[in-house]
Amino acid sequence: QVQLVESGGGLVQPGGSLRLSCAGSGIIFRIYDMGWYRQAPGNERELVAVISTTYTTDYADSVKGRFTISRDNAKSTVYLQMNSLKPEDTAVYYCNAKNYRLSNEYWGRGTQVIVSS
Repeated sequence: QVQLVESGGGLVQPGGSLRLSCAGSGIIFRIYDMGWYRQAPGNERELVAVISTTYTTDYADSVKGRFTISRDNAKSTVYLQMNSLKPEDTAVYYCNAKNYRLSNEYWGRGTQVIVSS
């Protein structure tokens, strides 16, 4: 059974930092492109950051320079370091695993991030 379990969300003040983690199981983690998405109330889910199997990264313009995605294949875990957080970063953050060749895609259940004073 495939599981992606996010952790690390919470309440933080503007300008603060959080580190999200997503632990995968039931998949060969290293062959999946991993991503973080977020969805704020009333909004569609949007891509935040992705890291490929070759460690190539890409970010939404709104988070460039503030967020960093990384992965540890030995731990089957992907991370999202979020710095200089803004109220508009408030959302549920979801972990995503995608393998285009296998046509497989999996989602975690999400972790809530609230940026507020």
